[in-house]
Amino acid sequence: MLKVLFLCTENACRSQMAEGLVNHDLAGQVKAFSAGIRPSKVNPRAIQVMGELGIDISQHRSKSVDDLAGEQFDLVITVCDQAQEQCPLFPGETEVMHVGFPDPAKAAGTEAEILTIFRWVRNGLREQLGHLLRQKLRERGEKN
Repeated sequence: MLKVLFLCTENACRSQMAEGLVNHDLAGQVKAFSAGIRPSKVNPRAIQVMGELGIDISQHRSKSVDDLAGEQFDLVITVCDQAQEQCPLFPGETEVMHVGFPDPAKAAGTEAEILTIFRWVRNGLREQLGHLLRQKLRERGEKN
């Protein structure tokens, strides 16, 4: 099983959605975790748009990358530019890569417009990360 950490600044939106999507879509093949450089709290809009897909992240909590210090990961994916710049070093054979997305929490406009941005980021995460992780599984010779 591929063990992946999604890392962003606050562990509030992008990394939380990525964790939920991957654990749902690739259950049994990939185990996803998420953390932040400066954790805050899970964004309610992220919870809402994930719920629209039947994926419940309402019990997730924002975690610091330090909370996962003892964990070994096959792959660490930064999903925001700031986390990429401040990404800590990971021991051993851990591959670190960047798949950046804009922060939907910074979106402005009406509630409907903001939720549209959250959905756009969610859908982009699902598509890009799903493709990437399925490719990683093929490279490892694991069934997907």
